[in-house]
Amino acid sequence: MSRARRVLVVGIDGVRLDTLRRVPTPHLDAVADAGFLAPVTVGEDTPTMSGPCWATVVTGVRVTKHAVWSNDFSGHRLGVFPDFATRLARQDGRRTYVAAAWEPLVTVADGGPMFRRPTRLTHHAPAADTPAAWEEADTSTVRDAVAVLTHEDPEASFVYLGAPDETAHHLGCGDAYEASVQAADRRLGDLLAALRARPGYGNEAWTVLVVTDHGHRDEGGHGGDSPAEHTAWLACAGPDITAGARPVRPVRHEDVAAQVYAALDRTPDSHWTLDGREVPTVPRGVLLDMDGTLVDTEPLWLEASRAVAAAHGHHLTEEEGASVLGRTCADTAVGLAELCPEPTTVAGLETELEDTFLAAVETGVELRPGARALLDRLEREALPAALVSASPRRVVDTVLRTVGGEAFRTTVADGESDRSKPFPDPYLKAAARLGLPPEACLAVEDSPTGVAAAEAAGCRVLAVPSAAPIAPAPGRRVRTDLTALLREWGPEESG
Repeated sequence: MSRARRVLVVGIDGVRLDTLRRVPTPHLDAVADAGFLAPVTVGEDTPTMSGPCWATVVTGVRVTKHAVWSNDFSGHRLGVFPDFATRLARQDGRRTYVAAAWEPLVTVADGGPMFRRPTRLTHHAPAADTPAAWEEADTSTVRDAVAVLTHEDPEASFVYLGAPDETAHHLGCGDAYEASVQAADRRLGDLLAALRARPGYGNEAWTVLVVTDHGHRDEGGHGGDSPAEHTAWLACAGPDITAGARPVRPVRHEDVAAQVYAALDRTPDSHWTLDGREVPTVPRGVLLDMDGTLVDTEPLWLEASRAVAAAHGHHLTEEEGASVLGRTCADTAVGLAELCPEPTTVAGLETELEDTFLAAVETGVELRPGARALLDRLEREALPAALVSASPRRVVDTVLRTVGGEAFRTTVADGESDRSKPFPDPYLKAAARLGLPPEACLAVEDSPTGVAAAEAAGCRVLAVPSAAPIAPAPGRRVRTDLTALLREWGPEESG
């Protein structure tokens, strides 16, 4: 059963990127380490104020469309370009939740609310416009959010923390501001713990986004054009993002809502005219299957299996043929021994399979669409890559002599790990040889057997089915061929 997709967005107002690099924020660091942390430059035409920036974040459109030009929202177009929580609730019937202390986000104050109609709402206005009162309001907001996130089931949530921004306004970006940022990080930790405490957490796939709206001048103000004010950031982790991934293009505020929709597997309608897009990323390492993924050898393997079975009195059915895809010679030999009526041994069948398959491969193999371009790019960009195959070493080496193995820092063939696919051992070994955790690697596979092995190892998966169908799932994208991956990565870096 596929895990249920869920999204939590935590908006922390007015946190400078250089402050994050200076003060301890272990919970935000954990999100960044599990995915990415990227700078965001506030749009050129967008005032560096909370209203315009948060409207861009939650609607996925720029200020010229949502028309929130200041912290007074009067004249906005949020009915035409609603926030993601409202859009998901009203158009898709999904359960959404918003928790915030700043009144225009959730009440009619100053032309609000920005969040028009989420399914559920929490609001704790600060008792006074002081840093201490804002800290208390954030504490109350998170307390209620923890209860909702633990015991209820919102599919998409937004929790706003405003104390760091207010502290900077009153006291500048000094010690008190840094302490407020650390307090916000502890509250983020409480929210993340609430997710883990959910009764159904093990069957859920959570994407977490943490974002700020703008920076601050040293003395605490914002609204101007300085780099300190225009620099924001986004941290994002989820089942579809490898740990330590690198965004392939600059990240923008309008991408946040698009990332929410992507995390929920919701394709935006074209008439929404979103300006944001899902953030494409490049993993720290790539683990490539060979047969059927890199080279078109699956038909050769199937024919070899059929020929060996026929030589021993059995004609493989279509279902039996599909079951050998992605399997080793040894595993396939065990299966054939049970099917073939003529007396034989597993060892004998294994040798026949390997010899027959190798003979077919030696006549020549064709690369799958996009494989040559992918191998060349891996080599040019020195992106750590490994070949992980269920074929015997002499078959792997024969293929590599044909296509070239310069892109691979290591290769793992059948028999070179304790267990073969569908067990995770080959992928665990390949990742270890690259010096990377499996969750930092993208595994590229064509068969259900290989996908099972990669996912059991903890890798994110790109599936390019060659013979047997593969369904998408959290942590598993399905594309028609390898060219799709290259398109997602975008142009190569210059220089």
